[in-house]
Amino acid sequence: MSEEKAPVIVIKKVTKGGGGHHGGAWKVAYADFVTAMMAFFLLMWLLNATTEEQRQGISEYFDPTPMEVSNTTSGAGGVMGGLTVSTEGARVTDVQPIVHNDNPPSPTIKSQVDPEQLEKEQLQAELEKRENVEFEEVKKEIEKAVQDSDLKDLAKNLMVDMTPEGLRIQIVDQDGESMFPSGSAKPYEKTVKLLQMVAGIIKPMPNQISVRGHTDSVPYSKGADYTNWELSADRANSSRRVLSDSGIETKKLSNVVGKADTEHLLVDKPKDPQNRRISIILLRESLTKPATAKKAASGGTGSVPVDPGYKKTSGNVQFP
Repeated sequence: MSEEKAPVIVIKKVTKGGGGHHGGAWKVAYADFVTAMMAFFLLMWLLNATTEEQRQGISEYFDPTPMEVSNTTSGAGGVMGGLTVSTEGARVTDVQPIVHNDNPPSPTIKSQVDPEQLEKEQLQAELEKRENVEFEEVKKEIEKAVQDSDLKDLAKNLMVDMTPEGLRIQIVDQDGESMFPSGSAKPYEKTVKLLQMVAGIIKPMPNQISVRGHTDSVPYSKGADYTNWELSADRANSSRRVLSDSGIETKKLSNVVGKADTEHLLVDKPKDPQNRRISIILLRESLTKPATAKKAASGGTGSVPVDPGYKKTSGNVQFP
């Protein structure tokens, strides 16, 4: 009887691996972290390497909705801006070019306008416009008053015009018709009456007043202690006294200035009698007051400060 062989039993052991509970998820997290850090450093570099205008332009490029899409229902305010996608031809101004996805437009850097500064400029323009209307009315009133009075013969000696500083009223010498005796700061009676008439008309105006004396280029004799500087300043001060005596408040007198022959009326004729004159200037409020003005132009409430461009002086006689 043959010997029977025992069956062969094979035991296979399977050992599981893979790093335990860690797995491979940490690699994905690390890659995300590195990517985020790269994006962060790129952002820091971009902020440091660009100007405020460039950053604003880039911001608008990636988020155009707040700046370029209006809330209105009209086609003019939409994304297309009222333009049509059509074939370009003779009329090219109303064509919105088609932009292909494989060639996107580059960011446009837009120049920014300070809204607050723009509002101030618009308000300033509105105030000047209204002031010009008031100045024009004063000018007409002065000219009419002269023609209707016994001073109408002095109409040729009165010049009224508007300048960037304000309304300028000039009492000018003419050939054969002087407002002051030669070399004297005491005005003629007719000059006093003319100044009083002007004072009565401008007295209600709120504007500050500058009084300036001018002479021609005829010099005093050599070695004289009294010159055109003193003469122009004294004549301006004499005119200031007449204005004050006629009801002009002292606080409205911004300055009294002697200009001698530095600002001729007739530049090409320095010795012409018309260069001898007194200038009374109603200064624009926008130049003399930092005071606030109502937002009437913009329809808002509150006030906007207007920076003064003209500094008020203590009121004494000045020499440039």
